[in-house]
Amino acid sequence: MAERFERHRQAWTQEEIQKLHQLVSKGMGLKAIAKALTRSEESTKSRAKLDKIKIKKAR
Repeated sequence: MAERFERHRQAWTQEEIQKLHQLVSKGMGLKAIAKALTRSEESTKSRAKLDKIKIKKAR
């Protein structure tokens, strides 16, 4: 069964977007970034795509 997130369908705050950019610049993977932001991987990936930033694949 899929994990349910408390932040489901809530708008991204400016602080979350800044943190996303910081974590990506540190080279963190999608799963780790999503967990740090308490967002789903899909939501995190979509936001990164909107901001035209690439998240490295976890090794």
